[in-house]
Amino acid sequence: MLMMLARQARSDGSAAQIAVAVADRPAGRDLTTLGTLELRDKGGATRTREFVSYRRDTGVGGKANLIRFLSPADIAGTALLSLSRSDGEQEQSLYLPAMDRVRRVASDRKAGRFVGSDIYYEDLLERRPHQDRHRLLGKEVVDGTVCDMLESVPVEAGTSAYLGRVSWIDTKTLLPRRVDYHERDAAKASKRWELLAHRRVKGYWTVLDSRVTDLETGHSTRLTVHEAIYDRGLPASLFTPRALADETLEAEYRP
Repeated sequence: MLMMLARQARSDGSAAQIAVAVADRPAGRDLTTLGTLELRDKGGATRTREFVSYRRDTGVGGKANLIRFLSPADIAGTALLSLSRSDGEQEQSLYLPAMDRVRRVASDRKAGRFVGSDIYYEDLLERRPHQDRHRLLGKEVVDGTVCDMLESVPVEAGTSAYLGRVSWIDTKTLLPRRVDYHERDAAKASKRWELLAHRRVKGYWTVLDSRVTDLETGHSTRLTVHEAIYDRGLPASLFTPRALADETLEAEYRP
């Protein structure tokens, strides 16, 4: 599908403009969320994990993200720090309580499944528009909303776990309604992200419920946000290896 649609695509520069608009849509200086991650296998069995996350805009497209699991007991305290710089440089560090150590996530683990979910380590990093070539594939209705179909393919092979992705962009909110990921086959998506619920919070369009599905195994991961707080003035010191390893340094910022 990816390459077949690409042959029909418009390459008039509007695709790149949409990609930039999506990346730079208003999303606050920082965001704190409380939520749950539900892992569901093909047979319907589920596992639920509670988490808190923090995101801070570091300027000119840079982002810092910290996510920590609060329950169940076997994963509580596990945390991931993701740093994405405006020039495309990225860094991730993982804290494992059982080992009481912080370790870097190797760049060749982009397609590693974060805590056994369908969310890859790469999905938790901020990918800048200039890292991909973009094409408009037309328009399509998703859940009653007319969307622009945007194809994005890495400029440099090896900088992504994906051959490319197709996003269905809501032109009103600039939120994706659906994203199909192509890993090994440009003609067939291997993974799909879907928007299930969203609303304005403090004036910002916010994803409150979403699902990622492995289209080959049927396994899925549902991420539900129960509380979202913007613009609290989160400090840069929260997004450091020290705070990653010592949850008492971030506990005071939990909702």
